[in-house]
Amino acid sequence: MTTFTHINHQGEANMVDVSAKQDTVREARAEAFVRMLPTTLNMILSGQHHKGDVFATARIAGIQAAKRTWELIPLCHPLLLSKVEVNLTALPEISSVRVESICKLSGKTGVEMEALTAASIAALTIYDMCKAVQKDIVIEQVRLLEKSGGKSGHFIAE
Repeated sequence: MTTFTHINHQGEANMVDVSAKQDTVREARAEAFVRMLPTTLNMILSGQHHKGDVFATARIAGIQAAKRTWELIPLCHPLLLSKVEVNLTALPEISSVRVESICKLSGKTGVEMEALTAASIAALTIYDMCKAVQKDIVIEQVRLLEKSGGKSGHFIAE
C-alpha cells in the first residue's frame, strides 16, 4: 500500500524532505473547462467584453499562479520553474473554453500542483471577468493530463 508522503509518523502534516533527491527534468500538463452560454463565449471571442481581453488576462493569471503555488498550497515547495505555458481554446460546439497549462523545471520535485494551479486560476479568472454577464458559468474537469520525470515515472491520464 502506498503511504501519504506529507504525513509524518505522528500523523501530522509536514513538507517532504527532497534534499537527497537527484535533479531531473520534470514536466506536467493540466486542464480545466469553463462552460458558459454561447452569447458569453461570443462576447469573449469578438473582443466585445467590457473588461478587455479575457484570454490574455486569464493566461497571465495562470502563469502568475503557477509561480506562486507554494504560497497557496501549504506543503508545496517553492520551485524555480523554467517554463509555464497557459493555452486557451474556445470550443463553440460545447460552449466552453478549454484551459491547458504546461509547467516544466529541472529539479527535485514535480510540477503537477503548479500545472493544476495554473489551469484552475486561469479558469477562475475567466469566471471573474465574465460574472457580470453570466453568473452560472461552470468550471469543471480540472485534472492532471500528464506528468513526466522523477521516481514515479511517466503518467498519462486516460
